[in-house]
Amino acid sequence: MSVSEEVLDAVAAGAYHAPHDVLGLRPDATGGGTVRVRRPLAQTVTAVFADGARVPLAHRRAGIWEGRWTGTVRPYVVETTYPDGPGFTADDPYRHLPTLGELDLHLIAEGRHERLWEVLGAHVREDAGVVGTAFAVWAPHARAVRVVGDFNAWDGAGHAMRSLGASGVWELFAPDAGEGTVYKYEILSADGPWLLKADPMAQRAETPPATGSVVTVSHHTWSDGEWIAARAAAQPVAQPMSVYELHVGSWRPGLGYRDLAAPLIEHVHRLGFTHVEFMPLAEHPFGGSWGYQVSGYYAPTSRFGAPDDLRHLIDELHRAGIGVILDWVPGHFPKDAFALGRFDGRPVYEHPDPRRGEHRDWGTYIFDYGRNEVRGFLVANALYWLHEFHVDGLRVDAVASMLYLDYSRADGEWEPNIHGGRENLEAIRFLQEVDATAYRLYPGIVMIAEESTSFAGVTAPTERGGLGFGFKWNMGWMNDALVYIQRDPLYRRHHAGDLSFSFAYAFSENFVLPISHDEVVHGKGSLLAKMPGDHERKLAGMRGFLAYMWAHPGKQLLFMGQEFGQLSEWSESRGLDWWLLDQPSHRRLQEFVGALNRAYAATPALWRRDADPDAFAHLGAPQWDPDVLAFSRRDGDATLVAVCNFSGAALDGYELDLPHGGRWRQVLNTDAAEYGGSGVGNLGEVTADPAGRAVMVLPALAVLWLAD
Repeated sequence: MSVSEEVLDAVAAGAYHAPHDVLGLRPDATGGGTVRVRRPLAQTVTAVFADGARVPLAHRRAGIWEGRWTGTVRPYVVETTYPDGPGFTADDPYRHLPTLGELDLHLIAEGRHERLWEVLGAHVREDAGVVGTAFAVWAPHARAVRVVGDFNAWDGAGHAMRSLGASGVWELFAPDAGEGTVYKYEILSADGPWLLKADPMAQRAETPPATGSVVTVSHHTWSDGEWIAARAAAQPVAQPMSVYELHVGSWRPGLGYRDLAAPLIEHVHRLGFTHVEFMPLAEHPFGGSWGYQVSGYYAPTSRFGAPDDLRHLIDELHRAGIGVILDWVPGHFPKDAFALGRFDGRPVYEHPDPRRGEHRDWGTYIFDYGRNEVRGFLVANALYWLHEFHVDGLRVDAVASMLYLDYSRADGEWEPNIHGGRENLEAIRFLQEVDATAYRLYPGIVMIAEESTSFAGVTAPTERGGLGFGFKWNMGWMNDALVYIQRDPLYRRHHAGDLSFSFAYAFSENFVLPISHDEVVHGKGSLLAKMPGDHERKLAGMRGFLAYMWAHPGKQLLFMGQEFGQLSEWSESRGLDWWLLDQPSHRRLQEFVGALNRAYAATPALWRRDADPDAFAHLGAPQWDPDVLAFSRRDGDATLVAVCNFSGAALDGYELDLPHGGRWRQVLNTDAAEYGGSGVGNLGEVTADPAGRAVMVLPALAVLWLAD
């Protein structure tokens, strides 16, 4: 086979798009062929075949050696000697066939490869009897791509990848790379310069500020089969769900994934939460972003350990009966030069039009949701966390920013869709696809939208035109409730609608009520600090607010530290104020949260019919008081009534019409002495006359739960 000097020079420089067409064993019509290898500065080069045949190679040009082969056995290795050093024998990357098939490439191009992480990225495999690493990356505008890493002294000229045609995928099997290899891709951009990029599909990354990708192999054996089977048979909307949100790095600083398992399980069990929700754990370059600016979508951050360490943590949580939700950020990504931005020199993952491809507020790029390969990258990423890490759900960040083309843009800074509207139709289709696919493949999981607008049908099924999420964060409730609760009790009576308005739309979607990290940072103060009054009144207000929140239709989410009354607002740079638990008042608040969760879980009326408006009633009273909010929740013959007194004074002899007459057992009194309250109450029960009229004592800043 004749090869031009120009091509040989490009191959020698590792800058040729099809090095496998030149290097390796090239059979011809004579029954033999040409063996051609790249060995710059070598003294002698010999191809040694598996049958013992030796083919001395002659230097052709620029470190390219070649020779004639006339045998029948094709596997070979290359012996090389150098003038000033020892010789060595190595396998030849260019004798190996592609590790991706035509079906893989077709599915990638269509954006339909549901196991994308199994074919792109870096994978330790055995090929033709040799163990090495198969590298594959999508870089559609590249002129050449090569792998560099500690296995080749960061010189990629000898590990140039082959282009697999119109798919835009580049591939190489490297026999000399294995588990633990640190690597990147060198990409010759269409516009000239070489770019050094981390692998978008890397399943492990170096610990920041280092940015290399790491070849990894999972050795974890899962032991949560019973949990997964039970999850598949459940309907989350009809199950109890109280979520403890945490930031791994600041929950207890210094703990990695494995170290975290025992203390986190003990804490969550004591408090009775059903789930934990981790703020984003995908690799990110800047810790101060809290993980919301992701550079490695398939790599758990190495700040806290290896991927198998995270698997161990989730496995242990499942074995302890605790669900795991993970924050997921498909709405935007950072512009760091080593990562996804302008990956091959041109827009690849981001939309090329800055009116659709950039978030100016956040300084980030926006994914091109209409491009098949990008949509497939993101859909597969959601499936990756569900499959490889057994997470029970994804909380999808910043959905509103994805839904609207004019999100945070002035007139003239955005382009309408094909119908002239402001909805991002491509992002909507992507969200529908990821939700429908996740629920199809992993029954019992939850997809949760952080969506702050009144976009219709967020939790409606995709077959009815909805986005297909299982739950939506109730941001309206959160805003109104926090505005109300921060007012001095003296003035609350003029703003009763702030609490009752949420009942008007409580069943329009399947909601989660969030008091998340966003509400306790950036000068907002902690939840306890929002409460008016002295310390004792703050604690009483906190207990009352949480009991109201837990009784309200919807699931609940509480950010770490609020369960024991963190005084200062959260900062990722330091740990929680655990020392507060040495103070009896804060310890009792934590005990109250545990009692609240246990009472909630034991009361199906609070969760089994969360999506049913017929199971809810707003209760009135003959002596209506705007400081008092009362409502009932029902399941079958069982009813729970929540009576909330948000005034600063106890109300003795308060009359309320309950759903029916008879005795009502006091399930919870937030003013009970055991929780640090004043002990004002109703001696454990309330009796209603046959018409349902009851007379009771309502403690100040307190909530009562009554069960029939």
